[in-house]
Amino acid sequence: MIKKINALYQYVTAVKSMAGTTGAGHIFPCAAGKNHLPACTAADSCFIIEYISSPLRRFDTTMALTSPLRKILCAALAALFLFSYADSARAGLLDSEIARNLVPHKATYDIKMVTRHDGAPILNIRGQMTYEWRRDCDAWVTNHHFRLAYEYADAPVLNIISDFSTYETFDGKSLSFTSRRAREGDMYEELRGNASLGPGGAGQARYSLPPELGFNLSKGTLFPMMHTLALLNNIKSGKKLFNAVVFDGSDDQGPVEINAITGKSVNAAASLAPSPKLDASLLSGPAWSVRMAFFPMKTAAAEADYEMNAIIHENGIISDMKVDYKDFSVTQKLVAIERLKAAVCGLRQGPLSTGH
Repeated sequence: MIKKINALYQYVTAVKSMAGTTGAGHIFPCAAGKNHLPACTAADSCFIIEYISSPLRRFDTTMALTSPLRKILCAALAALFLFSYADSARAGLLDSEIARNLVPHKATYDIKMVTRHDGAPILNIRGQMTYEWRRDCDAWVTNHHFRLAYEYADAPVLNIISDFSTYETFDGKSLSFTSRRAREGDMYEELRGNASLGPGGAGQARYSLPPELGFNLSKGTLFPMMHTLALLNNIKSGKKLFNAVVFDGSDDQGPVEINAITGKSVNAAASLAPSPKLDASLLSGPAWSVRMAFFPMKTAAAEADYEMNAIIHENGIISDMKVDYKDFSVTQKLVAIERLKAAVCGLRQGPLSTGH
């Protein structure tokens, strides 16, 4: 694979002294000579992959190369990056220390708007989210519950309740999902379906509600929990950037490309006020600041649909979030967290059923 990538590196390498920046940066030749194919090493290849995968832009818009070379090169780099992480996630992450460190928990977050751009139609957002993650005997199970109030200048307050649940098998190859949204007590959207990945890594998502909706899932697509494991594996390996295509079934828009950049480790517990509702033992371990950008796969837009800063803990807990949309930003502050008991499955316990 590296040899194929090298053949595309015509006059291209990245300035390694700029590593760690988040911009697209400058591109320089690996070697001089008008028609010389650069002898980039595997290390060079990995560096360029990480360097160009700025979380703020898609792969094929980060390099100042002419088309079609730019598209071919960036697509090849993206394919290599996704392939390597998808394989490692499914082959080794399940039984890794990273997976064993994950803690089943229930967390509650207060949500509020913190910035608003001039001209934005919405004046304020406030509410709460409850998130529950646990291991069943054969799968990871998540439940999200949102209660949000939207305030507009020329309309009454709009109250929205959303519920979203997933059941993702431990091998990361099957996902069941349901989503319901109600406006002032009246349900206006319901989604339900299943997604699966075949032996080659590609697959399909098919909705039973609405029955006509479905998406093809490209090779390397990850489901939510496998994406969490792969991201934590990337962080623990000392790598700063991570790119993946993820499908979770939370809406009718299909898979998204998520570009993430990891910052410094943080003392998350120090930023949280002591509270009897916060189990301090769940927040005292290693944690990192991660910036993520989300790009819907159904569009080719260069700019992210939205971006997120999150404090992610080694045990899978997120203790702080800030989400930046086009017109406004909201924070999600952790106000309560508790440990959940592992499932009791007898002799049919799942591979991670020992829990914490």
